Amino acid sequence: MTNLSILKRHLLGCVLTVAFMAMLPLFITQRYFLGEIILFMIWASVAIQWNVLLGHAGVFSLGQMLFFAIGAYAVGMLGVHLDWSPWFSMPVGAVVAALAALVIGLACLRLKTAYVALLTFAIVFMVDSLIRTEVECFTTVGGRCLPFFGGGQGFFGFDDLGFRSMLKGKWIVGNYYVVLGAFAFSLVASILVIHGRLGLAFRALGDSQIYAAARGLNRTRFHIIAFVITAFFTGLTGAVYAAHFRFAGPSLFEFSNLVFILAMIVVGGLKSTWGPVFGAVLMMILVEFAKGWGDIQNTLIGVVLIIFVLLLPRGLAGATATLRSKLMTDSGTQDNLHAARADPRGAEQ
Repeated sequence: MTNLSILKRHLLGCVLTVAFMAMLPLFITQRYFLGEIILFMIWASVAIQWNVLLGHAGVFSLGQMLFFAIGAYAVGMLGVHLDWSPWFSMPVGAVVAALAALVIGLACLRLKTAYVALLTFAIVFMVDSLIRTEVECFTTVGGRCLPFFGGGQGFFGFDDLGFRSMLKGKWIVGNYYVVLGAFAFSLVASILVIHGRLGLAFRALGDSQIYAAARGLNRTRFHIIAFVITAFFTGLTGAVYAAHFRFAGPSLFEFSNLVFILAMIVVGGLKSTWGPVFGAVLMMILVEFAKGWGDIQNTLIGVVLIIFVLLLPRGLAGATATLRSKLMTDSGTQDNLHAARADPRGAEQ
């Protein structure tokens, strides 16, 4: 199967998936369930982009939640300080996240894998600490003093997407389709990267960096490109998150969020195309089942992550591919046996 046919097949799958999800509000009317599906699309979008960076480009970065937070903070800060509508601040958040990724990438991605992970995590920790310890008053909102970056409380109560006034009690449906649009945008972009020229370059660098370099492929250059692209879509998802929840705060930097998204990638299947989506479905169901269990919920996520790393290292996507290959092999063997029984002389030849 050629790369073009594979690309078309995945894009068709994307169209069918988005069409299916677009019809869900026609059958699911409860606000709670729509809110859970919105959360699924948000976290799945982050996992999709992180899988492109980690699984396909081979960049072991722990800074994806920073770019998610940058997109969210852009919406919160512009909404509170300048009274901007989220419709204008969401694309700004995505661009700012991409620019931040460019700066960080130029500083980090010349290093080796372990050092990239440590340095990106250190940057996230530093930014989180600076925001949480900020106390100097920049403006007053609702009678409370608000630092420039929101301090420990963050930003909340800024303008929404406008559907509360337009759709009244069904405002969440309008937000649903905005999040669905961002999810579809992220999924299509990941498919085009994985099965396009960039994906081919990533596979070449992963197979042999020496041979790839001899063919003119610069590892640092392609890693920075992947870093910036994934940061753009992760920042856009963070901006959509803030626009929906009308909140952006330091809780976005929490380590539990990073582990949760990483679990989606590992459970779904690293280096796959649809694995993060499958993993997001399973992990969202698991979290819903364990809701109200407190810290046991995080322990359960860790246990599931360990089980998949040890028993199913290729995740759900890898297990599905292995099962499909086995079934096809068994089917081919059965066909050969039937042919041999029907024409023994042909089988001997």
